[in-house]
Amino acid sequence: MYDAIVVGGGPAGATAAEDLVRSGYRVALLDRDGRIKPCGGAIPPRLIADFDIPDDQLIARITTARMISPTGRKVDIGIENGFVGMVDRKDFDPFLRDRAEAAGAVRHTGTFLRIEREGTRTFTHYRDKATGEERRLESRYVIGADGARSRVAEQEIPAGGTTPLVFAYHEIIAAPEASEQYDPARCDVVYDGAISPDFYGWVFPHGASASVGMGTYVKSVDLKQATAALRASSGLAGCETLRREGAPIPLKPLAKWDNGRDVVLAGDAAGVVAPSSGEGIYYAMIGGRVAAAAVSAALASGKASKLALARRLFMREHKTVFRVLGQMQDAYYKSDMRRERFVSLCHDIDVQRLTFEAYMNKKLVKARPLAHIKIGFKNLAHLTGLVRPEHV
Repeated sequence: MYDAIVVGGGPAGATAAEDLVRSGYRVALLDRDGRIKPCGGAIPPRLIADFDIPDDQLIARITTARMISPTGRKVDIGIENGFVGMVDRKDFDPFLRDRAEAAGAVRHTGTFLRIEREGTRTFTHYRDKATGEERRLESRYVIGADGARSRVAEQEIPAGGTTPLVFAYHEIIAAPEASEQYDPARCDVVYDGAISPDFYGWVFPHGASASVGMGTYVKSVDLKQATAALRASSGLAGCETLRREGAPIPLKPLAKWDNGRDVVLAGDAAGVVAPSSGEGIYYAMIGGRVAAAAVSAALASGKASKLALARRLFMREHKTVFRVLGQMQDAYYKSDMRRERFVSLCHDIDVQRLTFEAYMNKKLVKARPLAHIKIGFKNLAHLTGLVRPEHV
């Protein structure tokens, strides 16, 4: 009998498992292993500090972000007094799983099948990877951290299988020599409808390699062809391709994360990927942490209603940021004309400072109210066409 079984060993699941075992609970971590999620790999300083990420997991330190418009306009935004860390998910996820196991989580490798109940007993069924046999584990609670197309969510949570998805694809390439087109300390974000009609493309340095990819909600877009076009326009067509990966990414948090009985969701399964930016690692790990806190509260009190704490705790901290980023995506990602205006707006020093303060610290900054007012007027002027994109 486990206190909790965590289904999925990505950043959300591994974090939830580690937090629970460090709180004294008996935890099983079920992961199918071998899967690498396509991800730019950016992690902010707050994540590095809050989750004690060692330096050897950082394969690059980014000090500049370059925004590129449909017409090729480039805006470089320096990161003041710090850096954004980069990780490679093929190494980062196993590191988190290993750390959870070292803390006391019991690892099981296999594919989740279903949850069944016998009276008051809850069993998680899975197919063992090594033997192919169906096995089951008993626990008081289950944390579903099994990704955007979560089978736990689909089976156990109302509307759990209905969240809209962006389809992301990237190629890990051997990094070229530093040049004007490629800087190993700069992330390039490409807002161009020819690459993605409703999201963006990226070139993110990973030390000896780089992640080049894009995402879109439009199913008719050929992801590989769009990425090939991005590589060509970025001068990276001739670089060796090391890996190719694709996966769905949720667009918005689910309205409910628990079944009120014995299951709660975390990470992509709960839909916690930031709108506009597509940032997921930090929010996944926070999702794992609040899921662990909710299960801990349920175990301590004997009340399954405590599982609802996971969503409440997350939204109390991040609801406003998600709302603002969602509004920005709705406003600027609909056409190349608007994307052009968005990149133009990024020239503004107030926009740059407040954006990166919010990203680095994961809070909307309220320290400079006049700057917020100025940004509001500038945003309105760009959206209504009162300012031409070339004028800042």
